[in-house]
Amino acid sequence: MSKKPRTGFEELARESRHYPQEALLKVRKEEKSLFIGIPHEISYQEKRVALTPGGVEVLVANGHNVWVETGAGRYSKFSDTQYSEAGARIVYSHEEVFEADIIVKIEPPTLEEIELLKPGKTVISALQMGNMSREYIHGLTQKKATCLAFEFIEDKVGGMPAVRAMSEIAGICAIRIASEYLGTEKNGMGVILGGISGVPPTKVVIIGAGTVAEFAARAALGLGAEIKIFDNHIYKLRRLKHNLGTQLYTSSLDLNNLRDALKTADVVIGAKRVEKGRSRFLVSEEMVSQMKDGAVIIDVSIDQGGGFETSDITSHDQPVYEKFGVIHYCVPNIASMVPKSATTALNNIFAPILLQMGEIGGVEEMIYCNKWFARGVYTYRGSLCNMQIGRKLDMEYKDIELILAARI
Repeated sequence: MSKKPRTGFEELARESRHYPQEALLKVRKEEKSLFIGIPHEISYQEKRVALTPGGVEVLVANGHNVWVETGAGRYSKFSDTQYSEAGARIVYSHEEVFEADIIVKIEPPTLEEIELLKPGKTVISALQMGNMSREYIHGLTQKKATCLAFEFIEDKVGGMPAVRAMSEIAGICAIRIASEYLGTEKNGMGVILGGISGVPPTKVVIIGAGTVAEFAARAALGLGAEIKIFDNHIYKLRRLKHNLGTQLYTSSLDLNNLRDALKTADVVIGAKRVEKGRSRFLVSEEMVSQMKDGAVIIDVSIDQGGGFETSDITSHDQPVYEKFGVIHYCVPNIASMVPKSATTALNNIFAPILLQMGEIGGVEEMIYCNKWFARGVYTYRGSLCNMQIGRKLDMEYKDIELILAARI
């Protein structure tokens, strides 16, 4: 039988490379039911929880098994009954909830919690670089745990959703805290944060031009304060002015300009994230010593080591101390002041990720198929795979992309 001659359109399509080509289609893994554990946080004054009852209900409806330790949602105003009615199983010991395959929590697991972790399991939590230790990493690698820091997990467009959500809250709370400690009830200088008719406005200096800075500036401007923002990234300063929709003082981190601004500041907010895992003080002890008596420093970046040479970690019980007459507020988990709002924000990030993880076939497939998710991995099956941690602690590490490439 003779072949049917090709039409002119077929010839044109083949020559111009528009003719359909054969290609390998990636075989989709079967959906996998996840076993998720939500512990009650035992870290000092951590009041948030990873999932709301609404998030649990969605996960259970999609076939996943969720265990919630009793009291986990207490401070976020979510009761055991609400979680139970959403389909979760309430467990009554820390040991029991750690039997889950995937532990989702807020604070990094303590050394005691690492001991409870079953070998080869997965932990999704925060990772506080300022408190990182070799002992902590060794504990996780000996358990051959796969651990992800939710502040490193990106979205599909390169943003960091968990960092942004908590930074929005921290920025707003920073202004609320500053207002409180400027008052005489907290031994402050006795001024109102903002400005009123006939009274000069309060002066607020913000170091960093990211999300914390944006929301702190938005709140302070709304009160009538005078704002100065410092950052070395000009594009961030430009974006911040655009987002706020107003002209305000911005500057690169010129130390002379910063020193002059600090001398007259009523409030200073340290909101600059550590870059490339290295922390250096932006504000020296000498610069702090030249600030006004009763001025307030709020070091939002204290969980990464802090941006002030005079910063030391504090707690919600004893949030402040004075040095050179300057009030220092250095609580690392500011968002825990408003746990229900913070929990809801985190749930909006975790629940969709867990749903996608189940659809794609589990944690391994999620890491393998999504680079934005894989960027959160810092230990993988017993290997440290985060360059920042490796350099900070002087430990050997493996590139996660090379580990995943070996799987092919």
